[in-house]
Amino acid sequence: MAHERIRKFNNASLYPGQGLGNDNCMAVRAGNRVFLRGQTGLDFDGNLVGSGDSGAQTENAMRCAQILLEEAGSKLDHVCKIIVYVTDRAHRGPVYEVIGRWLQGVYPVSTGLIVSGFAREDILIEIDIHAVIPE
Repeated sequence: MAHERIRKFNNASLYPGQGLGNDNCMAVRAGNRVFLRGQTGLDFDGNLVGSGDSGAQTENAMRCAQILLEEAGSKLDHVCKIIVYVTDRAHRGPVYEVIGRWLQGVYPVSTGLIVSGFAREDILIEIDIHAVIPE
């Protein structure tokens, strides 16, 4: 199977006025591996969910991740690694509480980082997810 690119888009549509024109997609399935674009408080239409609320943004990110994994023929149970980015240490509690509910019993490896910001200043969190579909 060749790489399957799911939900293709151009960055200009998500970040107007920034002069971007990169072609990307929301997920790539390469064999039995699935790589998701970093999921944030932006829904699939580019609208921010949970302005100022890191927990609400994480709910949106995990909901979108579940949908993308399913579109790639995978599911949350297949998640192997997550990288969690937050803009403030105070966001860790609400963010990890939400992730814990969504990934209860999955036991992925996890890395957490505090960063100075994202492409849009209203985004508080981003979650990078890699999954492997069992053979």
